[in-house]
Amino acid sequence: MNPRTFAIALVVIALLLAAACGGSGSSGKPATIPNSGSGPAVPSLAQDRDAAAAEERDTTADQISTFALDVDTASYGYARRTLQEGRLPEPDRIRPEEFVNSFRQDYREPGGDGFTVHMDGARMSENGAALVRVGLQTRGADPEARRPANLTFVVDVSGSMGEPGRLDLVREALHKLVDQLGPGDQVSIVTFSGQARLVVPMTPATGTEQLHAAVDRLAVQDSTNLEAGLTSGYAEAARTFRPVATNRVILLSDGLANTGDTSWQGILDRVEESAGRQITLLCVGVGRDYGDQLMEQLADNGDGAAVYVSSVDGARKVFVEQLATNLDLRARDAKAQVVFNPSTVESYHLIGYENRRIAAEDFRDDTKDGGEIGPGHSVTALYEVRLRSGASGQLAMATVRWQDPDTRGPGETSRSLESADLSPSVWRGTSPRFQVDVVAAAFAEYLRTREWTAGVGAGELAEHAARLASSTEDAAVSELAGLIGRATSLG
Repeated sequence: MNPRTFAIALVVIALLLAAACGGSGSSGKPATIPNSGSGPAVPSLAQDRDAAAAEERDTTADQISTFALDVDTASYGYARRTLQEGRLPEPDRIRPEEFVNSFRQDYREPGGDGFTVHMDGARMSENGAALVRVGLQTRGADPEARRPANLTFVVDVSGSMGEPGRLDLVREALHKLVDQLGPGDQVSIVTFSGQARLVVPMTPATGTEQLHAAVDRLAVQDSTNLEAGLTSGYAEAARTFRPVATNRVILLSDGLANTGDTSWQGILDRVEESAGRQITLLCVGVGRDYGDQLMEQLADNGDGAAVYVSSVDGARKVFVEQLATNLDLRARDAKAQVVFNPSTVESYHLIGYENRRIAAEDFRDDTKDGGEIGPGHSVTALYEVRLRSGASGQLAMATVRWQDPDTRGPGETSRSLESADLSPSVWRGTSPRFQVDVVAAAFAEYLRTREWTAGVGAGELAEHAARLASSTEDAAVSELAGLIGRATSLG
Protein backbone atom coordinates (compact mmCIF):
# COMPACT_ATOMS: atom_id res chain seq x y z
CA MET A 1 0.00 0.00 0.00
CA ASN A 2 1.50 3.34 -1.03
CA PRO A 3 1.62 6.26 1.45
CA ARG A 4 -1.30 8.12 -0.14
CA THR A 5 -3.52 5.02 -0.15
CA PHE A 6 -2.64 4.42 3.49
CA ALA A 7 -3.52 7.99 4.41
CA ILE A 8 -6.86 7.75 2.60
CA ALA A 9 -7.53 4.51 4.46
CA LEU A 10 -7.16 6.38 7.76
CA VAL A 11 -10.19 8.50 7.00
CA VAL A 12 -12.10 5.47 5.75
CA ILE A 13 -11.42 3.72 9.05
CA ALA A 14 -12.54 6.79 10.97
CA LEU A 15 -15.84 6.86 9.13
CA LEU A 16 -16.58 3.20 9.82
CA LEU A 17 -15.35 2.82 13.39
CA ALA A 18 -17.92 2.10 16.08
CA ALA A 19 -15.78 1.00 18.96
CA ALA A 20 -16.64 1.09 22.64
CA CYS A 21 -17.17 4.35 24.54
CA GLY A 22 -14.27 6.21 26.11
CA GLY A 23 -13.43 9.54 27.73
CA SER A 24 -12.03 12.61 26.05
CA GLY A 25 -10.53 15.75 27.42
CA SER A 26 -7.51 18.00 27.58
CA SER A 27 -4.84 19.02 29.96
CA GLY A 28 -3.50 22.37 30.93
CA LYS A 29 -0.01 21.03 31.72
CA PRO A 30 2.98 22.97 30.42
CA ALA A 31 4.77 21.68 27.36
CA THR A 32 7.78 19.44 27.71
CA ILE A 33 8.50 19.16 24.01
CA PRO A 34 11.72 20.53 22.47
CA ASN A 35 11.88 22.43 19.20
CA SER A 36 13.16 21.03 15.96
CA GLY A 37 13.80 21.99 12.37
CA SER A 38 12.18 20.93 9.12
CA GLY A 39 12.85 17.80 7.16
CA PRO A 40 11.61 15.18 4.68
CA ALA A 41 7.95 14.36 4.24
CA VAL A 42 5.70 11.64 2.88
CA PRO A 43 2.58 12.22 0.69
CA SER A 44 -0.68 12.17 2.69
CA LEU A 45 -4.45 12.50 2.38
CA ALA A 46 -5.19 15.99 1.08
CA GLN A 47 -4.97 17.09 -2.54
CA ASP A 48 -4.12 20.75 -2.93
CA ARG A 49 -2.87 23.29 -5.38
CA ASP A 50 0.40 23.26 -3.43
CA ALA A 51 1.14 19.56 -3.00
CA ALA A 52 4.19 20.16 -0.84
CA ALA A 53 2.05 21.87 1.80
CA ALA A 54 -0.20 18.83 2.06
CA GLU A 55 2.50 16.36 3.07
CA GLU A 56 2.55 14.15 6.13
CA ARG A 57 5.27 15.36 8.50
CA ASP A 58 7.73 13.07 10.27
CA THR A 59 8.14 14.35 13.83
CA THR A 60 11.76 13.20 14.09
CA ALA A 61 12.60 15.97 11.63
CA ASP A 62 9.65 18.39 11.72
CA GLN A 63 7.53 18.41 14.86
CA ILE A 64 6.11 21.96 14.62
CA SER A 65 2.98 22.96 12.69
CA THR A 66 2.34 26.71 12.41
CA PHE A 67 -0.44 28.54 10.59
CA ALA A 68 -2.29 31.86 10.52
CA LEU A 69 -5.82 31.67 11.84
CA ASP A 70 -8.60 31.82 9.27
CA VAL A 71 -12.35 32.26 9.74
CA ASP A 72 -13.29 32.26 6.05
CA THR A 73 -16.37 30.22 5.13
CA ALA A 74 -16.75 31.15 1.44
CA SER A 75 -15.64 27.73 0.19
CA TYR A 76 -18.47 25.95 2.00
CA GLY A 77 -21.00 28.63 1.07
CA TYR A 78 -20.13 28.36 -2.62
CA ALA A 79 -20.13 24.54 -2.55
CA ARG A 80 -23.55 24.59 -0.90
CA ARG A 81 -24.94 26.78 -3.67
CA THR A 82 -23.51 24.69 -6.51
CA LEU A 83 -24.81 21.45 -4.99
CA GLN A 84 -28.25 22.96 -4.49
CA GLU A 85 -28.21 23.91 -8.17
CA GLY A 86 -27.38 20.33 -9.14
CA ARG A 87 -23.67 20.80 -9.83
CA LEU A 88 -20.53 19.53 -8.13
CA PRO A 89 -18.20 22.37 -7.12
CA GLU A 90 -14.79 22.64 -8.73
CA PRO A 91 -12.24 20.66 -6.66
CA ASP A 92 -9.77 23.56 -6.48
CA ARG A 93 -12.39 25.68 -4.71
CA ILE A 94 -12.71 23.26 -1.80
CA ARG A 95 -10.89 24.22 1.39
CA PRO A 96 -11.64 21.73 4.20
CA GLU A 97 -10.95 24.18 7.03
CA GLU A 98 -13.70 26.47 5.68
CA PHE A 99 -16.16 23.56 5.73
CA VAL A 100 -15.30 22.76 9.34
CA ASN A 101 -15.34 26.40 10.44
CA SER A 102 -18.81 26.88 8.96
CA PHE A 103 -20.33 24.94 11.86
CA ARG A 104 -20.98 26.03 15.41
CA GLN A 105 -18.70 24.71 18.13
CA ASP A 106 -19.17 24.42 21.89
CA TYR A 107 -15.76 25.62 23.04
CA ARG A 108 -15.55 27.53 26.31
CA GLU A 109 -15.15 31.30 25.88
CA PRO A 110 -12.39 33.32 27.54
CA GLY A 111 -13.24 35.90 30.16
CA GLY A 112 -11.64 38.74 28.19
CA ASP A 113 -10.12 39.36 24.79
CA GLY A 114 -7.90 36.71 23.28
CA PHE A 115 -8.68 32.99 23.13
CA THR A 116 -9.33 29.80 24.99
CA VAL A 117 -7.59 26.70 23.62
CA HIS A 118 -9.37 23.34 23.45
CA MET A 119 -7.77 20.02 22.50
CA ASP A 120 -9.34 16.58 22.13
CA GLY A 121 -9.05 13.58 19.87
CA ALA A 122 -9.92 9.97 19.11
CA ARG A 123 -8.12 6.85 18.05
CA MET A 124 -9.01 5.68 14.57
CA SER A 125 -7.83 2.07 14.44
CA GLU A 126 -5.55 -0.52 15.93
CA ASN A 127 -2.68 0.61 13.67
CA GLY A 128 -1.99 3.74 15.70
CA ALA A 129 -3.90 6.35 13.72
CA ALA A 130 -5.75 9.15 15.51
CA LEU A 131 -7.55 12.41 14.87
CA VAL A 132 -6.59 15.40 17.01
CA ARG A 133 -8.71 18.54 17.15
CA VAL A 134 -7.44 21.98 18.14
CA GLY A 135 -10.20 24.47 18.90
CA LEU A 136 -9.72 28.19 19.51
CA GLN A 137 -12.50 30.46 20.77
CA THR A 138 -12.92 34.21 21.31
CA ARG A 139 -15.37 35.87 23.66
CA GLY A 140 -18.82 36.43 22.21
CA ALA A 141 -20.23 39.74 21.08
CA ASP A 142 -22.04 42.19 23.30
CA PRO A 143 -24.00 44.32 20.80
CA GLU A 144 -24.42 47.16 23.28
CA ALA A 145 -20.68 47.26 23.98
CA ARG A 146 -19.62 47.09 20.31
CA ARG A 147 -17.25 49.86 19.38
CA PRO A 148 -18.49 52.25 16.65
CA ALA A 149 -17.75 51.27 13.08
CA ASN A 150 -16.46 53.18 10.07
CA LEU A 151 -17.63 51.08 7.13
CA THR A 152 -16.63 51.72 3.52
CA PHE A 153 -18.67 49.59 1.13
CA VAL A 154 -17.01 48.87 -2.20
CA VAL A 155 -19.78 47.65 -4.49
CA ASP A 156 -19.28 45.91 -7.82
CA VAL A 157 -21.75 47.33 -10.38
CA SER A 158 -20.13 45.77 -13.45
CA GLY A 159 -22.12 44.06 -16.19
CA SER A 160 -21.82 40.57 -14.71
CA MET A 161 -23.54 41.82 -11.55
CA GLY A 162 -26.78 42.25 -13.51
CA GLU A 163 -27.60 38.56 -13.32
CA PRO A 164 -30.19 37.53 -10.70
CA GLY A 165 -28.64 36.84 -7.31
CA ARG A 166 -25.88 39.41 -7.64
CA LEU A 167 -26.52 43.17 -7.47
CA ASP A 168 -30.12 42.62 -6.35
CA LEU A 169 -28.83 40.50 -3.45
CA VAL A 170 -26.15 43.12 -2.65
CA ARG A 171 -28.86 45.81 -2.41
CA GLU A 172 -30.86 43.59 -0.06
CA ALA A 173 -27.79 42.96 2.10
CA LEU A 174 -26.93 46.66 2.30
CA HIS A 175 -30.49 47.62 3.24
CA LYS A 176 -30.42 45.07 6.05
CA LEU A 177 -27.09 46.30 7.34
CA VAL A 178 -28.06 50.00 7.30
CA ASP A 179 -31.08 49.13 9.46
CA GLN A 180 -28.81 47.42 12.02
CA LEU A 181 -26.26 50.18 12.50
CA GLY A 182 -26.11 52.34 15.60
CA PRO A 183 -25.79 56.10 16.14
CA GLY A 184 -21.98 55.93 16.48
CA ASP A 185 -21.50 54.15 13.14
CA GLN A 186 -20.62 55.78 9.83
CA VAL A 187 -20.97 54.53 6.25
CA SER A 188 -19.52 55.44 2.87
CA ILE A 189 -20.25 53.77 -0.47
CA VAL A 190 -17.88 53.40 -3.41
CA THR A 191 -19.02 51.73 -6.64
CA PHE A 192 -16.86 50.39 -9.43
CA SER A 193 -17.24 49.10 -12.95
CA GLY A 194 -14.76 50.44 -15.52
CA GLN A 195 -13.92 53.18 -13.03
CA ALA A 196 -14.58 53.82 -9.35
CA ARG A 197 -16.96 56.48 -7.99
CA LEU A 198 -17.58 57.72 -4.47
CA VAL A 199 -21.37 57.57 -4.26
CA VAL A 200 -21.76 58.46 -0.59
CA PRO A 201 -18.92 60.03 1.44
CA MET A 202 -18.60 58.94 5.05
CA THR A 203 -22.05 59.61 6.53
CA PRO A 204 -23.46 59.00 10.03
CA ALA A 205 -25.65 55.89 10.10
CA THR A 206 -28.45 58.03 11.50
CA GLY A 207 -28.95 59.32 7.95
CA THR A 208 -30.78 56.15 6.99
CA GLU A 209 -32.99 57.75 4.32
CA GLN A 210 -29.96 59.03 2.41
CA LEU A 211 -28.20 55.68 2.70
CA HIS A 212 -31.22 53.61 1.65
CA ALA A 213 -31.78 55.93 -1.31
CA ALA A 214 -28.16 55.53 -2.41
CA VAL A 215 -28.45 51.74 -2.21
CA ASP A 216 -31.62 51.83 -4.33
CA ARG A 217 -29.79 53.81 -7.01
CA LEU A 218 -27.08 51.18 -7.47
CA ALA A 219 -27.25 50.14 -11.14
CA VAL A 220 -25.25 47.87 -13.43
CA GLN A 221 -22.75 49.48 -15.79
CA ASP A 222 -19.87 47.88 -17.74
CA SER A 223 -16.48 46.21 -17.03
CA THR A 224 -14.98 45.13 -13.69
CA ASN A 225 -12.06 47.24 -12.48
CA LEU A 226 -11.82 45.81 -8.98
CA GLU A 227 -8.41 47.41 -8.52
CA ALA A 228 -9.92 50.89 -8.98
CA GLY A 229 -12.78 50.08 -6.61
CA LEU A 230 -10.59 48.86 -3.76
CA THR A 231 -8.05 51.65 -4.25
CA SER A 232 -10.79 54.27 -3.97
CA GLY A 233 -12.45 52.42 -1.09
CA TYR A 234 -9.26 52.24 0.97
CA ALA A 235 -8.48 55.88 0.22
CA GLU A 236 -11.90 56.89 1.59
CA ALA A 237 -11.46 54.62 4.62
CA ALA A 238 -8.03 56.12 5.33
CA ARG A 239 -9.29 59.69 4.88
CA THR A 240 -12.05 59.16 7.44
CA PHE A 241 -10.14 56.83 9.79
CA ARG A 242 -11.24 56.98 13.45
CA PRO A 243 -8.86 55.47 16.04
CA VAL A 244 -11.74 54.72 18.42
CA ALA A 245 -13.73 52.84 15.76
CA THR A 246 -13.53 49.58 13.85
CA ASN A 247 -12.42 50.71 10.40
CA ARG A 248 -13.39 48.20 7.75
CA VAL A 249 -13.68 48.01 3.98
CA ILE A 250 -16.45 45.65 2.83
CA LEU A 251 -16.09 44.44 -0.76
CA LEU A 252 -19.29 43.07 -2.36
CA SER A 253 -18.50 41.45 -5.71
CA ASP A 254 -18.56 38.32 -7.85
CA GLY A 255 -14.77 38.65 -8.03
CA LEU A 256 -14.63 38.47 -11.84
CA ALA A 257 -12.12 41.29 -12.38
CA ASN A 258 -11.27 41.96 -16.04
CA THR A 259 -9.91 45.53 -16.15
CA GLY A 260 -6.90 47.10 -14.46
CA ASP A 261 -4.67 44.91 -12.31
CA THR A 262 -6.57 41.66 -11.79
CA SER A 263 -4.06 39.98 -9.46
CA TRP A 264 -4.57 40.06 -5.70
CA GLN A 265 -0.90 40.93 -5.21
CA GLY A 266 -1.10 43.96 -7.47
CA ILE A 267 -4.38 45.16 -5.97
CA LEU A 268 -3.13 44.88 -2.39
CA ASP A 269 0.12 46.62 -3.31
CA ARG A 270 -1.92 49.62 -4.42
CA VAL A 271 -3.77 49.84 -1.09
CA GLU A 272 -0.87 48.85 1.17
CA GLU A 273 -0.32 52.31 2.63
CA SER A 274 -4.00 52.83 3.47
CA ALA A 275 -4.46 49.29 4.75
CA GLY A 276 -1.53 49.74 7.11
CA ARG A 277 -3.65 52.04 9.25
CA GLN A 278 -5.46 49.09 10.86
CA ILE A 279 -8.18 48.98 8.22
CA THR A 280 -9.51 45.45 7.84
CA LEU A 281 -11.28 43.85 4.89
CA LEU A 282 -14.43 41.75 4.58
CA CYS A 283 -14.99 40.12 1.17
CA VAL A 284 -18.62 39.21 0.50
CA GLY A 285 -18.93 37.04 -2.60
CA VAL A 286 -22.02 36.59 -4.75
CA GLY A 287 -22.90 34.99 -8.07
CA ARG A 288 -23.13 31.61 -9.76
CA ASP A 289 -19.85 32.34 -11.55
CA TYR A 290 -17.59 33.50 -8.78
CA GLY A 291 -13.92 34.55 -8.65
CA ASP A 292 -13.20 32.48 -5.58
CA GLN A 293 -9.42 32.56 -5.67
CA LEU A 294 -9.18 36.34 -6.06
CA MET A 295 -11.65 37.03 -3.24
CA GLU A 296 -10.02 34.47 -0.92
CA GLN A 297 -6.52 35.80 -1.49
CA LEU A 298 -7.64 39.41 -1.02
CA ALA A 299 -9.16 38.43 2.32
CA ASP A 300 -6.27 36.25 3.49
CA ASN A 301 -3.63 38.81 2.59
CA GLY A 302 -5.65 41.94 3.36
CA ASP A 303 -6.24 41.41 7.08
CA GLY A 304 -9.76 40.13 6.59
CA ALA A 305 -12.19 37.32 5.95
CA ALA A 306 -14.22 36.00 3.04
CA VAL A 307 -17.85 34.87 3.10
CA TYR A 308 -20.20 33.87 0.31
CA VAL A 309 -23.86 34.88 0.15
CA SER A 310 -26.36 33.23 -2.19
CA SER A 311 -29.72 34.11 -0.66
CA VAL A 312 -31.61 36.71 1.34
CA ASP A 313 -31.33 34.41 4.36
CA GLY A 314 -27.58 34.31 3.86
CA ALA A 315 -27.46 38.11 3.71
CA ARG A 316 -29.46 38.30 6.92
CA LYS A 317 -27.05 35.93 8.63
CA VAL A 318 -23.96 37.97 7.65
CA PHE A 319 -25.35 41.46 8.16
CA VAL A 320 -27.91 40.99 10.92
CA GLU A 321 -27.34 37.85 13.03
CA GLN A 322 -23.53 38.04 12.79
CA LEU A 323 -23.18 41.80 12.52
CA ALA A 324 -21.06 42.33 15.63
CA THR A 325 -18.94 39.25 14.83
CA ASN A 326 -18.21 40.48 11.31
CA LEU A 327 -17.55 44.10 12.26
CA ASP A 328 -15.70 44.09 15.57
CA LEU A 329 -12.30 42.58 16.45
CA ARG A 330 -10.99 40.52 19.35
CA ALA A 331 -7.51 39.79 17.98
CA ARG A 332 -5.15 40.91 15.23
CA ASP A 333 -2.51 38.81 13.46
CA ALA A 334 -3.53 35.65 15.30
CA LYS A 335 -1.43 32.53 14.71
CA ALA A 336 -1.50 28.97 16.01
CA GLN A 337 1.41 26.62 16.63
CA VAL A 338 1.10 22.93 17.47
CA VAL A 339 4.22 21.13 18.70
CA PHE A 340 4.06 17.32 18.53
CA ASN A 341 6.02 15.08 20.88
CA PRO A 342 8.24 12.81 18.74
CA SER A 343 8.37 10.18 21.48
CA THR A 344 4.60 9.57 21.17
CA VAL A 345 3.77 10.85 17.65
CA GLU A 346 5.44 9.36 14.60
CA SER A 347 3.91 11.72 12.01
CA TYR A 348 1.08 14.22 11.55
CA HIS A 349 -0.87 15.95 8.81
CA LEU A 350 -2.88 19.18 9.12
CA ILE A 351 -6.13 18.92 7.14
CA GLY A 352 -6.55 22.13 5.14
CA TYR A 353 -4.98 25.53 5.85
CA GLU A 354 -2.57 24.92 2.98
CA ASN A 355 -2.31 28.58 2.03
CA ARG A 356 -2.17 29.74 5.66
CA ARG A 357 1.00 27.83 6.64
CA ILE A 358 3.82 29.95 8.02
CA ALA A 359 7.36 29.22 9.15
CA ALA A 360 7.80 28.10 12.74
CA GLU A 361 10.26 30.91 13.42
CA ASP A 362 7.62 33.49 12.36
CA PHE A 363 5.21 32.48 15.11
CA ARG A 364 6.50 35.07 17.59
CA ASP A 365 7.54 37.59 14.95
CA ASP A 366 4.73 40.11 15.31
CA THR A 367 5.65 41.78 12.03
CA LYS A 368 4.47 38.65 10.21
CA ASP A 369 0.83 38.60 9.15
CA GLY A 370 -1.72 36.42 10.91
CA GLY A 371 -5.52 36.36 10.96
CA GLU A 372 -7.99 38.98 12.20
CA ILE A 373 -10.59 37.36 14.46
CA GLY A 374 -13.88 38.85 15.63
CA PRO A 375 -15.98 38.25 18.75
CA GLY A 376 -17.56 34.84 19.18
CA HIS A 377 -15.48 33.25 16.44
CA SER A 378 -14.23 29.69 16.75
CA VAL A 379 -11.34 28.32 14.71
CA THR A 380 -10.91 24.55 14.39
CA ALA A 381 -7.98 22.56 13.02
CA LEU A 382 -7.98 18.78 12.55
CA TYR A 383 -4.79 16.72 12.43
CA GLU A 384 -4.30 13.17 11.27
CA VAL A 385 -1.74 11.67 13.63
CA ARG A 386 0.14 8.38 13.55
CA LEU A 387 1.06 7.28 17.09
CA ARG A 388 4.10 5.27 18.05
CA SER A 389 3.29 1.77 19.21
CA GLY A 390 2.76 1.57 22.96
CA ALA A 391 3.68 5.21 23.49
CA SER A 392 2.11 7.17 26.33
CA GLY A 393 2.37 10.67 27.71
CA GLN A 394 1.95 14.06 26.11
CA LEU A 395 0.98 14.07 22.43
CA ALA A 396 1.12 17.74 21.59
CA MET A 397 0.80 21.28 22.84
CA ALA A 398 -1.16 23.98 21.00
CA THR A 399 -0.40 27.67 21.48
CA VAL A 400 -2.23 30.65 20.03
CA ARG A 401 -0.59 34.08 19.79
CA TRP A 402 -2.36 37.32 18.90
CA GLN A 403 -2.12 41.08 19.20
CA ASP A 404 -4.57 43.33 21.03
CA PRO A 405 -6.82 45.09 18.47
CA ASP A 406 -6.04 48.53 19.90
CA THR A 407 -2.64 48.47 21.60
CA ARG A 408 -1.00 45.77 19.46
CA GLY A 409 0.30 44.22 22.67
CA PRO A 410 0.95 40.47 22.19
CA GLY A 411 -0.80 37.69 24.12
CA GLU A 412 -0.42 33.91 24.23
CA THR A 413 -2.20 30.94 25.76
CA SER A 414 -1.58 27.20 25.47
CA ARG A 415 -3.04 23.79 26.17
CA SER A 416 -1.69 20.26 25.85
CA LEU A 417 -3.17 16.85 25.08
CA GLU A 418 -2.17 13.52 26.62
CA SER A 419 -2.43 10.17 24.87
CA ALA A 420 -4.70 9.00 27.71
CA ASP A 421 -7.15 11.78 26.75
CA LEU A 422 -7.87 10.23 23.34
CA SER A 423 -11.28 8.60 22.98
CA PRO A 424 -11.12 5.02 21.70
CA SER A 425 -13.43 5.79 18.75
CA VAL A 426 -14.39 8.73 16.55
CA TRP A 427 -18.11 8.05 16.89
CA ARG A 428 -18.35 7.02 20.53
CA GLY A 429 -16.97 8.89 23.47
CA THR A 430 -16.44 12.11 21.51
CA SER A 431 -18.69 15.16 21.54
CA PRO A 432 -21.31 15.63 18.80
CA ARG A 433 -19.49 18.74 17.61
CA PHE A 434 -16.25 16.78 17.20
CA GLN A 435 -18.15 14.29 15.04
CA VAL A 436 -19.69 17.08 12.94
CA ASP A 437 -16.19 18.39 12.28
CA VAL A 438 -15.09 14.94 11.10
CA VAL A 439 -18.08 14.62 8.75
CA ALA A 440 -17.53 18.12 7.32
CA ALA A 441 -13.82 17.50 6.73
CA ALA A 442 -14.43 14.08 5.16
CA PHE A 443 -17.09 15.56 2.87
CA ALA A 444 -14.70 18.30 1.78
CA GLU A 445 -12.05 15.72 0.97
CA TYR A 446 -14.52 13.86 -1.23
CA LEU A 447 -15.34 17.04 -3.11
CA ARG A 448 -11.61 17.64 -3.63
CA THR A 449 -10.80 14.12 -4.83
CA ARG A 450 -14.17 13.10 -6.40
CA GLU A 451 -13.71 9.65 -4.90
CA TRP A 452 -15.69 7.79 -2.26
CA THR A 453 -12.54 5.97 -1.25
CA ALA A 454 -12.30 2.22 -0.61
CA GLY A 455 -16.01 1.71 -1.11
CA VAL A 456 -17.08 4.24 1.53
CA GLY A 457 -19.75 6.44 0.03
CA ALA A 458 -22.01 9.31 0.94
CA GLY A 459 -24.50 6.98 2.61
CA GLU A 460 -22.41 6.51 5.74
CA LEU A 461 -21.55 10.19 5.92
CA ALA A 462 -25.17 11.23 5.43
CA GLU A 463 -26.32 8.80 8.13
CA HIS A 464 -23.83 10.26 10.60
CA ALA A 465 -24.85 13.80 9.62
CA ALA A 466 -28.55 12.98 10.05
CA ARG A 467 -27.90 11.42 13.46
CA LEU A 468 -25.86 14.43 14.52
CA ALA A 469 -28.51 16.84 13.26
CA SER A 470 -30.97 15.15 15.59
CA SER A 471 -28.67 15.16 18.61
CA THR A 472 -27.53 18.77 18.12
CA GLU A 473 -30.90 20.05 16.84
CA ASP A 474 -28.86 22.12 14.41
CA ALA A 475 -30.45 23.04 11.07
CA ALA A 476 -26.99 23.61 9.55
CA VAL A 477 -26.06 19.98 10.24
CA SER A 478 -29.36 18.82 8.71
CA GLU A 479 -28.49 20.83 5.62
CA LEU A 480 -25.05 19.18 5.53
CA ALA A 481 -26.69 15.75 5.45
CA GLY A 482 -28.82 16.89 2.52
CA LEU A 483 -25.80 18.21 0.64
CA ILE A 484 -24.00 14.89 1.07
CA GLY A 485 -27.06 13.18 -0.40
CA ARG A 486 -27.04 15.55 -3.38
CA ALA A 487 -23.35 14.86 -3.97
CA THR A 488 -24.16 11.14 -4.07
CA SER A 489 -26.73 11.60 -6.83
CA LEU A 490 -24.39 13.84 -8.82
CA GLY A 491 -21.33 11.65 -8.41
